[in-house]
Amino acid sequence: MKKLIRSLTCYVSLFVVVWVLSGCAPQMWNREQSEEIKPIVIMTWNVHNLFDGKDDGFEYAEFLQAAGWSHEKYMGRINTISAAINRLEPLPDIILLQEIENYQILEDLALTMPRCYAWSHFANNPGGIGLGILSRIPLDDIRAHSITVGGITTPRPVLETRVQTEQGDFIIMACHWKSKVGGVDVTEFNRRASARAILRRIHEILENEPKLGIIIAGDLNVCHDEFYRRGMNVICSLLPDDPVCVELVNSLGMEQKDFIVISGNKPPLPVHFPEEAIVFYSPWINELDNGSYLYRNNWETIDHFLVSSHFFNNSDWMYDKTLVLDFEPFVSHRGIPVPYNPRTGMGLSDHLPLLLTLRYKN
Repeated sequence: MKKLIRSLTCYVSLFVVVWVLSGCAPQMWNREQSEEIKPIVIMTWNVHNLFDGKDDGFEYAEFLQAAGWSHEKYMGRINTISAAINRLEPLPDIILLQEIENYQILEDLALTMPRCYAWSHFANNPGGIGLGILSRIPLDDIRAHSITVGGITTPRPVLETRVQTEQGDFIIMACHWKSKVGGVDVTEFNRRASARAILRRIHEILENEPKLGIIIAGDLNVCHDEFYRRGMNVICSLLPDDPVCVELVNSLGMEQKDFIVISGNKPPLPVHFPEEAIVFYSPWINELDNGSYLYRNNWETIDHFLVSSHFFNNSDWMYDKTLVLDFEPFVSHRGIPVPYNPRTGMGLSDHLPLLLTLRYKN
């Protein structure tokens, strides 16, 4: 059967939230009137199966009321996650969350945060766990891209948004790609389908606004060095700008349609791939250590910020740094992430968050 890939608007909550009780009302985002324009801090975090306290028929077994799950336990978890984020300095301006059940969770989180997160959006496929965005910076042109390949739809859509500031706009594509459950080779086509939809959308964006920066973020369920981990003979959804990789791609007669090329160079311009290749900067290559997810006592780098070359070319917003939040309370005293346990109420997530900072060019 011929494989068909399409991008369509799936179920997505497109709400602008006004927090009347907390005195928070959306307005055009503007930094304090001073000579210094403060950086923008973006957080991505897979919060590990964050379900609300109601039975809607789609929960995992351990998050059903019959298993002891309740609204009180849910709110306890909301407060724990909020408290962990609130310890950060500075607080993130934009928070990307994966593995959340519904839009209400974003509202509940925002109500427990000291900062005014007046923009919030959620997307999922019907009946599936989703992903969302909380932001204190205006978000516009929200799109959810659901990907179907060979009659199989990826578990979650890509949630795209335009971040608006007086100093310039940029695009964020929030993702949670297919996991490797079921087999790494069997599920690879699904992750490559997500990469294809993103690349297609990037071409559309850059055709109209060639100077618009793009950030791909979230749990991609593929390591930055996946190509090497799998023996340098498999086309993965993320590929390094490496001559061995290029040789494999050429031997298969492929073009860059369903894989994203990553580089540790600043700016991430193609060196071995053709000059027309779209290449993103990955902080994992030269900037970060260890990983964000521990699997069988081995660190994996499956959570990502991928940054387009625009943020390194004297644009309004310039890339500054990325951090892995590998300190308490995000890790235990042993330095590893602790998955949330619904029976004990202990733990945060099996993933570590990442923080990316953009600074204004002057």
